Amino acid sequence: MHDNISNQIKDALKAHDQVRLTTLRGTLAAFTNEAVAKGHTPQDKLTDDEAIAVIRRLVKQRKDSIEQFEKGGRQDLADNEKAEMKILEEFLPAQMSEEKIREIVLKKKEEMGVIDKSKMGIFIGAVMKDAAAAGGADGSMVKRIVEELLS
Repeated sequence: MHDNISNQIKDALKAHDQVRLTTLRGTLAAFTNEAVAKGHTPQDKLTDDEAIAVIRRLVKQRKDSIEQFEKGGRQDLADNEKAEMKILEEFLPAQMSEEKIREIVLKKKEEMGVIDKSKMGIFIGAVMKDAAAAGGADGSMVKRIVEELLS
């Protein structure tokens, strides 16, 4: 993952793609920060799983920024964040479909015997762990589906 992004920075430089270049450089900086936070040297490379976790966090930050910019009437800034988010999402594994997530939620509901919202946090955590093993699911979609089924 690390090398892939480094190579794409070179390509973005050659293509004069400023948004892509800035986004990829920021991603590499986030990788370095994560490595240092984990007690490694800045030159150490993250594993692919660690890199994906960092990229997911960056995508979530972009989503939050987009929401705030749109509330503030700054569509120009929101559009820039959307472009960056789209670039970051290229490096993430494909998200699960809503139908697949619904299957996992229903299966977990049967296994855990969940009948009301009192243990919703534990239930969502168990579903996310199951979904992560099966290929990754969007947390907000899981939460929405769980809330639908428990209401």
